[in-house]
Amino acid sequence: MKKIFMMAVMAVAALTANAQQEAGTFSLQPKVGLNVTTLTGDGTKAKAGFTAGVEGMYQATEKFGVSAAVMYSMQGAKVKNVDGAKLNYGYINIPILANYYVVKGLAIKAGIQPGFMTSAKAKYEGNSRDVKESCKKFDFAIPVGVSYEIANVVIDARYNIGLTKTIKDTDKKKNSVFQFTVGYKFGL
Repeated sequence: MKKIFMMAVMAVAALTANAQQEAGTFSLQPKVGLNVTTLTGDGTKAKAGFTAGVEGMYQATEKFGVSAAVMYSMQGAKVKNVDGAKLNYGYINIPILANYYVVKGLAIKAGIQPGFMTSAKAKYEGNSRDVKESCKKFDFAIPVGVSYEIANVVIDARYNIGLTKTIKDTDKKKNSVFQFTVGYKFGL
């Protein structure tokens, strides 16, 4: 029993030793996850959505890397005081992040994120209406977050701070997105 336990510990240690790319290398990471989104200001509350895409990263030094991704992101909000009413937005987001590794495998990250609206629908009582014409087609956000890598599996949590209003000719509602993803990193 002790031998099996020691072999398991050694296997986990070997996997975690490869949790971060070496300096001067590139990696690619397909990822999927969950968004919890709303619009700033009064009148809306959070809703869940899906996100998926691929991220590329250059590990410049042992402590610093730069990443860029292309992610499809379901965003929007539920409308308060109206049962079942939702704003469903779809975006192609391109987060560009600086990744600083505090310790091996644990990174804090921040950067910029341009986003391009692909769809906008208002849903109420089972009916769906296209509202893309009343929305801004470009979104800009500041993503900040943290990730942890173990055995090439990357768990990422970030908050995307929306800087542009989403709806034309109205109050300044901006996207507010908590994003949780899991990905697998391949060295190139």
